[in-house]
Formats: sequence, C-alpha cells, structure tokens
Amino acid sequence: MKQFSKVTIGLLFCSSAIFAQDIDLSKKIPVDPSVKTGVLENGLTYYIKKNAKPENKVDLRLVVNAGSILENDDQRGLAHFMEHMNFNGTKRFPKNKLVDYLQSIGVKFGQHLNAYTSFDETVYFLPIPSDSPEKLENGFNIIEDWAFNADLTPEEIEKERGVVLEEYRLGLGADKRMLSRYLPKMMYNSHYADRLPIGEKEILEKFKYDKIVSFYKDWYRPDLISVIVVGDIDVAAMEKKVKEHFYKYKNPANEKERKIFEVPNHKETFVAVESDKEAPYTMVRLLYKDYGSPKKMKTIGDYKNNITEGLFATMINNRLSELVNSATPPFTYGYSYHGGTYARTKEAYQSFAVVQEDKQLSALKVLTVENERAKKYGFTEGELARAKSEVLAQYEKQYNDRDKTDSDKFVAQFQSEFLEQEPAPGIEWEFKTTKELLPSISLADVATYMKDLVKEDNRVVIITGPEKEGLVKVTEQQVLEALKINANEITAYEDSKAVNSLLRNEVKPGSILKKETDAKLGLTTLFLSNGAKVKYKKTDFKNDEILMDAVSFGGTNTYSNDEIIKTQFANGALAEAGFSGLSLNDINKFMSGKIASVNPYISSITEGLRGRSTPKDLEYLFQSTYAYFTDLNLDPEAYEGFKQKQSAFYKNMASQPSFFFQQELYAYLMKEDPRFNGIVPTDKTWAQTDYPLAYKKYKERFANAGDFEFFFVGNVDDKVMEAFSAKYIASLPSTKKKDVVTDLGYRMLKGDLKKVINKGTDPKSTVSIMYYGDAVYSDKDALTMQALGEVLTIKLIEELRENEAGVYGVSARGSMTKVPNGSFNFRIGFPCGPENAEKLTASALKELQKIIDNGPDEKDVAKFKEAELLDYKKDIKENKFWLSNFTQSYIDGKSPNRVFQVEEAINNVTAKDIQAIAKKYLTKDKVVAMLLPEVQK
Repeated sequence: MKQFSKVTIGLLFCSSAIFAQDIDLSKKIPVDPSVKTGVLENGLTYYIKKNAKPENKVDLRLVVNAGSILENDDQRGLAHFMEHMNFNGTKRFPKNKLVDYLQSIGVKFGQHLNAYTSFDETVYFLPIPSDSPEKLENGFNIIEDWAFNADLTPEEIEKERGVVLEEYRLGLGADKRMLSRYLPKMMYNSHYADRLPIGEKEILEKFKYDKIVSFYKDWYRPDLISVIVVGDIDVAAMEKKVKEHFYKYKNPANEKERKIFEVPNHKETFVAVESDKEAPYTMVRLLYKDYGSPKKMKTIGDYKNNITEGLFATMINNRLSELVNSATPPFTYGYSYHGGTYARTKEAYQSFAVVQEDKQLSALKVLTVENERAKKYGFTEGELARAKSEVLAQYEKQYNDRDKTDSDKFVAQFQSEFLEQEPAPGIEWEFKTTKELLPSISLADVATYMKDLVKEDNRVVIITGPEKEGLVKVTEQQVLEALKINANEITAYEDSKAVNSLLRNEVKPGSILKKETDAKLGLTTLFLSNGAKVKYKKTDFKNDEILMDAVSFGGTNTYSNDEIIKTQFANGALAEAGFSGLSLNDINKFMSGKIASVNPYISSITEGLRGRSTPKDLEYLFQSTYAYFTDLNLDPEAYEGFKQKQSAFYKNMASQPSFFFQQELYAYLMKEDPRFNGIVPTDKTWAQTDYPLAYKKYKERFANAGDFEFFFVGNVDDKVMEAFSAKYIASLPSTKKKDVVTDLGYRMLKGDLKKVINKGTDPKSTVSIMYYGDAVYSDKDALTMQALGEVLTIKLIEELRENEAGVYGVSARGSMTKVPNGSFNFRIGFPCGPENAEKLTASALKELQKIIDNGPDEKDVAKFKEAELLDYKKDIKENKFWLSNFTQSYIDGKSPNRVFQVEEAINNVTAKDIQAIAKKYLTKDKVVAMLLPEVQK
C-alpha cells in the first residue's frame, strides 16, 4: 500500500508539475461562487452561504471591526463591557428577555450563544434553528439590535458592572501578572501594550455611563460591521432580510477614524524573564518579528507563498517532534510557526517550548540552533516530500468532506475575509490549486521564504515560570548569551531512512465465522474465529472519516492495590515506546501523508484502543491495532524521556490555586481509598513507579482479543471491513476467558461535609457543592438527573449572575453511571469573590431547595427539552455520537437500540420527575468545598 501510495503521489506531482508551469501567479485568487457577498450603501458587508450541515440550523454572526485598541484612556475595558450589555437587553428584547427567548428555542447561554472581544474586533455568535420563519426573523432582530439598539440605561449598566468585575477577577493570577510585565517588551512602544480587552479595574468600577454610550455610537456603525449567515437557508431570502434589517442605519456624521495601530520595530533584542509563585510550568518563547505589516494574500503567487510557509512549518515542527520523542528530550513540547501576535498589524516567526524549570537556557539554545540550522542548511528532499504529502492529505480530506462541513467552519472563514482580507475561495479551488502548485515548490523556494525570518534584531525572548526557594532565576545577560550561536559549529540535519512497514512479524489471518445485520441500527456484526466481534455502521455523515473504539472489560480494577500504585503513571508511557521495534519517530515518518491513528488505553474498568482514519488509510489503522496488541515495545529510555517530560509539566502544578484545590479536595474525599495516588505524578510517585510492571500488566490486558468488541462508524466498505477484520483482528491471540466489571467497593467520604482550602493571594474563590452516592441506575433517572442540572443552571444564572451580579459563570451538572456500580453525581460550581462565597453558596442551595419543595418552572423544563432535542437531532448525524452509543451500550449492558427512544424520553421528562429525583438524591449528604485565598484582601 505504501508503494502504491508513493507511485500515485509521484504521478500526481509529475503531471501537475507540467501544468503548474502554465499557472499565472499574478492572477487574483477568485471568490467562492457559492457565497453571496455584498456591501450595502451604508458600508455594511454581508456573506451568505447555504450549507445543510447541521440540518435546520443557521449560524448568524455579527462581526464588529472594533475592539479594545480603539478605547480612550478612560474607556479601558468598555469594548468588552459593551459585549456584555448586548446580552443584557436590547430594544426588542429588554432586560433578560433576550436570553429567555433564545433558551425557549433551544439556544443555550454560553454554550451556543456567545461572544468575544479582542484588541481589534468584537464578535457575536448566534446559532439558531432555521425551521420556522419566526425564529429566523427574531434571529435577525437580535443581531440588528446588537449592532444598533442596545439597552444602555444606567440601571442596566449598573447591574452588569458586578458581572464584568467578576470576569475581571476570574482572570487574575500568575499568567495575568506575568503578562502585564512582559507585554510592554513584546509589543514594544505600541498601543497594544496597554489595551488588554478586560480593561482596568478602577475604570470598570467607576466609569460614567456616557463613556460606554460614546464607544457604542462611535464604533458600532455600518461601515465597520459584517453580518454573516451560513446554514440550512434560502440565500435570496436571507439577502433580503439583511437589507431589510440593516439598510436604514447611517454612519455618524462626524465619524471617528478607524485607526490602524502599528507595532514599531526595534534593533534591540528585548528579554523578559518573569516568574511567579503560582506559575504552574515553565515556558520559553522566542519571537522574530516581521519588519512590516502582514502582506495580504491576493494573487495565486501569494497563495503559493502561503503553501510554502505551511511546508516550512511542517518540516521544522517535524524536527522538533523528533527531539521531543527522543530519549533525552530538551523540552516537554516544542512548536514553531509564523503568524499573528496580539496585534493584527504585526506577525512574527515564533518558537516556543514547555521546559523543565531549570532548563530554560538550554531549551532556548536548542530552539535557536534549530532555527539557525534550518536557515543555514535548509531541509532535505525527503523532508520536503513528506511535508508535501502531509499538506496534500489534509487538503484532500477537506475536499472529500466539502459537502459535509459544519457551518461554523465557513463562518470563521468569512470573518477572516472581512477583518483581515484573507481570501476564502472555497476548498474546491484550494485543493485543485494546491495540487497544481505543490510539485513546483522547491527547497530553494523554502530557503528564500526563510531568509528574512530568523534575524538578530526585532527579536523578543520571553521566559515565564515558577518562583520558589532554591530555583535560580536566569538573567537577561544569560539569555542574550544563549542566543549567540556559532554557525560554524552547526551541522546539517541528517534525515534517517524511512521504514517500509508498520509490522515486522508475519500476520496469519483468521476467519469470519458468521455475519449478522441489524437493519434498524444499520449495524453489521462479524463473529471472528478468535472470539472477537467487529461491529460497524456505515454512515454518510462524513465522506472521509472512520472512527474506531475497541473495548474489553477489566482495566486497572483487576490490579492489586500495590500494582495500581506502581503502574498508574507509567501507563501513559507505554505507547511512547512505539511498536514493532519502531520508535515514535519511525512511525511518524512512515505515516507522513497518511491519516490514521490509534491510541491504546487502560481505564479503571476497561482497556481498549481508540482510532480514526480516512477510508483510504484504513489498513494502517488495522495494522497499528494489530501491533499494539502483539508487538508493543519495551523501551526504558522512552519511559525515562516520558517521565522527564511529565515531570517538567506537572512539577509545579500544585502552585496554581485551582489545581491545588482539586488535588487537596480529592485527597481528602478519597483518603479511605488505598488506591488513590494523587491526580498527577510527583517525585514520590515517580519513585514508586515500575515501568516493567506496567508493561507486563498491559500485555496481560491485551493478551485476549477474544474478549474485545471492535466498533467502527463512518464511511466503511463491507468487503474492506471483512478483509481487514479477518486479517488483522481474527489473527490476534485469544483465550476463552471473559473478564467482568469489578466493583472494588471503595467510595469517597460520605456525610454532610465542608472543606475549606486556602491557596493563592488573589481575591478570588471557587465553590463546589457536591452530592454523590450509590444508586440504582436507570436510563430514565439518568436523563432526569441531567435535566435537573440544566434547569437549575438556568435558575442559578438568573439569581447569582443577573440578580446578585455575584458570578460571571455558574453551572449545575447531574449524571448517573451503571458500572462498576450504580451511582449518581450532582455538582454546582462557580468562581466568586471570597467575601461572597458563603452568601452565594446559600443562594445556590436556596434555588435547589425551591426545586425540591415546589418543582421547577414548566417554562424551564420546556427550555431543557428544546435544547436537548436540538442537540440530539444534530448529534445523531455525527459519527462520534453513534460510536459513543455503541461503546456505552456495551459497557452498560444495554441495547444500542435505546438511541431511538431518546427523543421520546426527552419529551416525557416532567417537572414532577425532576422534583422527585431532586428529593430522592439531593436532600441528604453533601460536600461544600471552598477555595479561599491565603490572605484575604
């Protein structure tokens, strides 16, 4: 298959290269003919595209080409505040009627309905059902009101002030403190350095109402706005609506200039070494800033340069991945790319790495050397060929799924076209043109592209990490010394020989004993000679996607208490060793241009493999599966490399208050469980870890393929599935043993408990209210518990956010599980000010008690049903939904046919059911956990 693939690509490149010589690189990139675009007389731009995935839904987006960069000194934070005000009430939907209406048609606040404010733009997301004229009309009413009819009364502004201040509080912490110190160097002498979108606390607390009104009138104007409409709609009808709703608005008589703010160049190399006691990990970032503003992509020649940039990024990152996967990795993760900074007007070539806390300088030197190596010697023909195959494979996948692409992907493209003039010619043109151009791109082209990227001026180094006793902070001079590279000492990259197969052992095929079909589910089951079952469902949801989940009962619950302690953190290292005698780098190199991946796992009650591929590359998925069962490598060096990377990432996680809170809370709740060994590894747990034992236990868990069921969902072919299943699955070793789910009996602490944990210096807290315990599982109760969480969330948002202005976000979630034991879990969680933690906890419990005493409001139950039905109708057209249904039904011992009862079950949920489940489970023991700062301010 590899040889066939290589020949095919070679012929493709050869024939395309002849054609590529005739391409006029000066020709303009065309506009996607399937998109209706236009500009109204007032300057408002619109994009409209019909797209039927998901069905009966439309994505509306309001894009305002104005953000925090345009604020006056006394308006800092008001661009973002304005975003909040638009959700708080408009002319047609005053006060909380906007969110209330959208929830009534199935749009969830925060999950579906959302927005963001950045330095340069403010963007509003509104996905709504398109199955009725009224809903569509109201959707346009809403985005029209957002643009021009916000309710900016003093009363509403004052109410929202507390919510915005809570969001400001939520952003406090180590990252914010370090950012405020290094941003002036990164964005040297630029307006961007003092215009963070969240703003200034003092201004948010005290600004006069006219300041936000002024910002709204100045910048929310037609010539700075785009309306994007993509979905299951009639294009002509939507264009008419855009004109009806937006033609009448005028730009201000004395409109302000929409300035473009540049980021000045500098000859110096700026260095920022920032540390914080709460920083969880260490990062090194190296930026080589471009001299000029980003060049707009207009011609085919520009598009060719863009492909060249993509090839360069692929090749340099393949090299960094090889280093990360080595026995002595210089960093946990490394990546390089050319792209935007915080400013729209300044791009940079950027290299960054997550490193061990005492290896910042050596990691910086590695990044610098690799950049210089690429600049001096370029890349090899083998690297370029692999990069081309990777790029082509990704374009081909998008092209094959061009009629199965979700609307939000198109919306994002049109937003970029409006804001940054990035063309969106459509995947048909892009795939065709990429195929034609790729063969003509040479190593010399890549070298030409690179010559201005790596330089010694206009450069910034940012190092962030923990501050603690015994850790010596690097100096600016040390950083500058690390950047000094002797080019004469750098040697060219040596490209190792690629392997020619994923398997080294002969596969002796088994056979298919029996085949059954379930017409209603569209499910075919193959009974194999070794006892394994392969179940697959052919779908047309994606043309180029096949998902796999292989599962068997057992998991780490079959390990002794001593074995789980010794293997818990080594299990993640097992796949790092590779298989078939191949390293990860060997495997990655072989898989260039092929889209197929498999990941083994061992959970508490199951073991298995998860995979995905295209139909074309499905055999590689099967081969990888076979190798993980039969030929996993035992590689102590790979384990040590994994341990080094994990230690670097997790070593200081407990310094972060939110993580410390979770760690301490679960250490308390699970103190009677001898198998609990912490959430992440520490020096102590690494010392206990036994990699050979983890490998041995893995081999035991995967020794019996006959105890597995293999589920596949996607664009599968019957004959191919039968052939690969017989060859690669039926040939796997097996025994007659059947494992069962084991409940070891360990539980979290019970009782009416309160746990207060103090960590951090910022004035912010987290509250978690937890109910849990054993329960008799039923699908109905599980759905009702979920409904309880959703309807309580609606009430908590209304009370804690809208009425008390005490939180930015709050949620309640309920669930039930069947294995390894029937149980329920219900949680309420929110961040808040320490001074409000007790009061808001009481308010949250009061809202829950109202449901226990009186049941939920019928309108809130209706909102839950509407949203759940919308999600179900969308999800049932997704491969991942069906795969999850099959695997979860297997684990629960239920028929996967229950998927067909979901709609009826949702409709049958009543307010009485929700009240009853709340009374049954949420009136007894609970845990109230609070994270409070060490010193309250």
